[in-house]
Amino acid sequence: MGGPQGRYAKAQEVQFLHPPPFICMVIYKMGSAKNLIVKPIRATDANRIIRTLHYSGKTAPNSQVHLGVFMNGKCGGAIQFGPPLVKKNILPLVEGTSWNELFELNRMAFADWLPRNGESRCLGYAMRWLKKTYPNLKWIISFADGTQCGDGAIYRASGFVLTDIRKNTALFRNKKTGEQRHLMQFFHTGTRFEIKKGLWEPLKGYQFRYIYFLDPSAKAKLTVPIIPFSRIDELGVGMYKGQSKKGAGSVESDAFAHQAKEGGAIPTPALQSKSQSKK
Repeated sequence: MGGPQGRYAKAQEVQFLHPPPFICMVIYKMGSAKNLIVKPIRATDANRIIRTLHYSGKTAPNSQVHLGVFMNGKCGGAIQFGPPLVKKNILPLVEGTSWNELFELNRMAFADWLPRNGESRCLGYAMRWLKKTYPNLKWIISFADGTQCGDGAIYRASGFVLTDIRKNTALFRNKKTGEQRHLMQFFHTGTRFEIKKGLWEPLKGYQFRYIYFLDPSAKAKLTVPIIPFSRIDELGVGMYKGQSKKGAGSVESDAFAHQAKEGGAIPTPALQSKSQSKK
């Protein structure tokens, strides 16, 4: 897989997100995940890609690192990282973590025409790039959205560990407009009273917290249990492409309820586009 070439990809390369159907077919059949290139792109380009491909149409305000995913010279995806909005409740997840030793994977979105099975390859490269570029980083945290996308299959295929499964209490939908909002946004805008008035309802489903250790030694300092991946199916809370795999079971956990306190961005529906979810 190709690495960064210069500080940013050239602006003219970040332009062709949705090829015509025939070109999509050719790329899909002839393209290989081995031919994907991941390299830094400008924030403005990454945000445009996320707004175009991500189901929410929204970017994460705390994103600081922006990687583009390229095939045949055209950018068809983006991966964004940044510090959690509020670190004080996330730092204790790994004992001894300093404020500058973790990032959150904020957003990932891939176009449908990119090769299959390329997501975990790109994510793996992104992790290696982070480790080389930011040697101070010890681990990465991310959240999979089991209310609208998936349960984190790409994370599981990319070496993350599962550390929490929780019934959603952080994502809400406006009953009238259909707008979706994270609980933290109500705090930031001073509109939490709208929830109490019954104008918003929590989305049905579950949230999943994953951690990736850039520094393997940090894994021994994890202060919460690692949950076997099989637990997702045992509880009947799996989701794929926005559809529940089974009828939802019940989960009693106290780790994800405080996601808003943890300061995580809106849970990342990993590698989801408006028309496609890979989880």
